[in-house]
Amino acid sequence: MIKPTVGPIMGHTTADHTRIFLRGGPGRNAPAFAGLRYRRSGEAQWSRTVFSELSPARDLCNVFILNPLDANAGYEYQAGWFCPPTSAQCAQTLNALPLQWPQEIYRFKTQADTPNGTRAYIVGSCRYLRMTAGVPWLPHLGDRIFAAINHLAERAAAPIDALLMIGDQVYVDDLNIIAPDREYQDILHKYRTAFSQPHIARLMSAIPTYMILDDHEIEDNWPARKCGRDDHLYNNAIAAYELYQASHSPAHELLEDGRINRHLERYWYPFTHGDIGWFVTDSRTRRNLSAGHRRILDEEQEAALCDWLIHSPARVKFVVTSVMFYPDRRRRGEDAWQAFPEQRLRLLETIRTHRVKNVFFVSGDVHGSLTSRLTHSEDPDFEIHTIVSSPLCNSRLLPYARASTFTLDQPLARTLAGEYRHQLTGAVISQDNFAHLQVEAQQLRVTYHDRCGQPLQTLNITLR
Repeated sequence: MIKPTVGPIMGHTTADHTRIFLRGGPGRNAPAFAGLRYRRSGEAQWSRTVFSELSPARDLCNVFILNPLDANAGYEYQAGWFCPPTSAQCAQTLNALPLQWPQEIYRFKTQADTPNGTRAYIVGSCRYLRMTAGVPWLPHLGDRIFAAINHLAERAAAPIDALLMIGDQVYVDDLNIIAPDREYQDILHKYRTAFSQPHIARLMSAIPTYMILDDHEIEDNWPARKCGRDDHLYNNAIAAYELYQASHSPAHELLEDGRINRHLERYWYPFTHGDIGWFVTDSRTRRNLSAGHRRILDEEQEAALCDWLIHSPARVKFVVTSVMFYPDRRRRGEDAWQAFPEQRLRLLETIRTHRVKNVFFVSGDVHGSLTSRLTHSEDPDFEIHTIVSSPLCNSRLLPYARASTFTLDQPLARTLAGEYRHQLTGAVISQDNFAHLQVEAQQLRVTYHDRCGQPLQTLNITLR
């Protein structure tokens, strides 16, 4: 058995099941299969091997579902791929093969099924890995911050419950002016390269990883610059996104028989960890830019988000939107929520009028990190926060955001009921970084770290 060419990547993980993505390799005139086995930490006996045939139509990728598992339990697993003899192509004959497993043993932990206790997350976005003629240019620069995240995860007092990668995991358009990638195989190659660098591969093999796309998975500022010939690009980019990012996410429904529904209707999804709720929005592919009906979220998604905000019993609610919810940029703000003020105001009024507490909007995109508090001039009970984490690795061609990038001296919105006013609650960080979120009983602690893992800034937000 051969080590996966990409992965394994831990996906959506609950108290009783997990999803594990991997990619194998091509067989020589024979089908290729992936295999995975697992066991509780400390036990000697491995489970029966789970096999899956790898199809070239899916770039030799597949997702294993391990179910049922025990809550709050440590597990070990091994995974690889192989080409069996042509006569051994069913489960019975595959299990009879004398498989030689790759040496590496991976480890993960299922979620606790109790609501209390500290929960911890890593959040980041915008990981630039330049590719020139199909070859990564100085790939260690795009991978080194994940070594720092691994180091933190191994030593953190509270285990990391999930890694949230909230946009621009790959830059399909990194040489957009000279030679943009448009063909399916070129885009797939970019994903394989980005996700197989050593430090990010190690991180994603052990920590449940949740992803959502932003524009660079397709094209800069998509779909504002879309032209007729971009349909070909979009179809190829989205097919690759579905394979490498959405396939192991909660967007795929878990069926009663323990399998997942392979049909994907949307990219947004909610998930919960005890009394912590996450709603990961798709603020990129469901946009409507028509003058009379502008939306950054489609009607179905907005209704689902509002229903979740109002009725979810979660004590703390994180809303992920790959582009910034607020504050607004002084220039070039047409790509974020700033360009959709009516829909943003509807969400704010939903939160305010229904007295929803402890709502945090988590964003990336702007190549700068910050925290900001939003209040209402006439409603002292209203308060939300935004947490922005970007970039994991910047391009030398792109500037970092600074405090001067944003409009900070004006209300965010005005209504007959009063003004929505915001203020920064820390400095704007203008360097490569990631955020470490710790949800405790009485507070949310947000710590930004630099590419070497050193703390840059910590903010404690009291929960209500």
